[in-house]
Parts: sequence; C-alpha cells; structure tokens
Amino acid sequence: MQKMLNDPLKSFVHHEQTGALWQLSDLFLNYIPFDQEIIFCCIGTDRSTGDALGPLTGSFLSSFHSFPFEVIGTLENPLHAINLASTMEEIKQKPSTPFIVAIDACLGNEQNIGHIIVHEGPLFPGKAVKKELPPIGDISIKGIVNVGGFMEMLVLQNTRLNTTYAMSNKIARAILLAYQRHLLKKKHDRNDQADYNDSRQQIGYSNLR
Repeated sequence: MQKMLNDPLKSFVHHEQTGALWQLSDLFLNYIPFDQEIIFCCIGTDRSTGDALGPLTGSFLSSFHSFPFEVIGTLENPLHAINLASTMEEIKQKPSTPFIVAIDACLGNEQNIGHIIVHEGPLFPGKAVKKELPPIGDISIKGIVNVGGFMEMLVLQNTRLNTTYAMSNKIARAILLAYQRHLLKKKHDRNDQADYNDSRQQIGYSNLR
C-alpha cells in the first residue's frame, strides 16, 4: 500500500473514463517489455477491501489462459508484508534477471480516487501504513482506492470492494490487451496483413471503455 498525497500524476488514467482500457494498454505497451522475461508482483492482502487491489489483479491475470507470464500475488496466495522479502530473495536467485512489474493499491487526494498510475521505478509497499518493506519493481502500477492522510488502516478496511474490484479488473484486462497488441504488432512487422490499429476487429474486446 502506497501513499500518494502529494505525488504528481503523470502517466495516469481514471478507470471509469471513456476508452480507459485502450489508454491503459497504451501506457503498458510503453512501459512493459513484453519480449523479456516478466514477473507481475501483485502486492496486498485479501483481508482488507482497499488493499486487495493487488491480489485481485493477480487473480484476474492468472485466470487468462493466453497470458504466459509469471504472476505472484493472488487472492489465494497473497504477496504481502510477511512474505515480500523472502519472495524477492527467491526472484534474485533465478538464473536470469526478470523484469518486475509491481502492482499495489495506494491512497491519495479525494479528487484522484479511481486513477490508475504507471511510472518507472519501484513502489514502496506498506509506506502508507508506516511499514518498512523493501522497494520492488522496475515499473509500478498503482491504483488510488481511497483518501489518505488520516487513520489509513481504517480507511483501507472501509474502502468499497466495488471500487477495488473494478480497478483491478481494468488493470488486468488492459495488461492482457497490451500483450495482445504487442503480438499483433510483431505480426504486422513481419508484413502480416493484420490491421494493428483496428482494436475491435483484431482483439476480442467489444467494449473498450
């Protein structure tokens, strides 16, 4: 869980705005190198509705049969304060260094609730609730689920599940869409006749809100 009270929003999309799915996939295409080994680390706990954004996203990603990348952190097996450090050590022991996409919920200003933020560099889980946890991620994806600044733990526990669920669902679908667009671009670059820019023709999403 992050605190985003004063951080500028640069690469961000509100999950309910028109075309949010497609715009998020644009961001993910710019930030995520899908040709590399990637691990999606979805941080949080299923014991708090606000802090469940990461595990929900991980569960959605894991349910996509066409999604080939490793996902750590789901509702069934959360990635949280207790196992984060040991999980990072396990990742470091891999023969090659994977690219890590870190996903977590965060708190912010009231007018920014619902925004999904993407930026280079790690996120610092537990910062909003005064926990000292190691930074994680080559890039960070954060969803502002509620207002920060006062009694953060209580705020997280009283966040609407519908907000967290909708945001995590949009993040996961946009990541999958970005990966599918990446594959289509590779076909296009091999002189395939596929129309890379026709989203509804090429990809099975009829609703790209």
